[in-house]
Amino acid sequence: MCRFLAYLGEPIFLADLVCAPAHSLIHQSMHADEGKTATNGDGFGLGWYGEREEPGLYREIRPAWSDENLRSLCSQVRSRLFFAHVRASTGTSTTRANCHPFGLGRQMFMHNGQVGDYLRIKRRMEALIPDALYEHRQGTGDTEAIFLAAAADGLAEDPIGALSRTLARVLAMMQAAGSTQPLRFAAAHSDGQTLTCFRWSSDNRPPTLYWRRAGANVLVVSEPVDERTAGWLPIAANHALVARPGQGVQVQPFEVAEPVLSDL
Repeated sequence: MCRFLAYLGEPIFLADLVCAPAHSLIHQSMHADEGKTATNGDGFGLGWYGEREEPGLYREIRPAWSDENLRSLCSQVRSRLFFAHVRASTGTSTTRANCHPFGLGRQMFMHNGQVGDYLRIKRRMEALIPDALYEHRQGTGDTEAIFLAAAADGLAEDPIGALSRTLARVLAMMQAAGSTQPLRFAAAHSDGQTLTCFRWSSDNRPPTLYWRRAGANVLVVSEPVDERTAGWLPIAANHALVARPGQGVQVQPFEVAEPVLSDL
């Protein structure tokens, strides 16, 4: 599975978190401690909010540890809200279009997890994306399909509700296809102001997700980037974290409805 981090707070250089710490995201691309695989070398991506409403994106298929442009970019870009992601493919091809994070207007989204037997339900999942949004479908992965399907169901206005409904539909498709594999979902979404992160699974084994607050700054990570005793709190299984500038952090239950085959 992949590793990621999301930051909201005072503007800092991306390098302060992506490159500098002892267990930075670049280090995790080679030596993850809590992922399904220790190596996350199937591409990487950055997404950040700057002077414009829409985020900037940089995605590459090379491993994060071997891309000198990544370190140079992170040492120059300062942002108040940014995502970073290193990818371990669960079966789809390694292309820029499949690297996270994904953008749509002012929205940004990334994911770590799996859709069990994805290739068996891929066509049905894509049918959840209306024509008006399907033109934004560039890759072949499950994350982008979930993002665009949720965008069609009110993701911008209600991230928690939209993703709850979308994951319920995906679960129903998996069940209809006879899949016995789990749906595991750790993800981050932002509209440039609010940061919403999710930790959920259908088998009570969700991917790891931790958070830490220091003053006005909030950091959410797949695994700590420094000492585990340095204020890190696990996000409980089947919960979502919501952070807004100047309004603190809320961690609340995140529920996905049981799949209903008759709805398909």
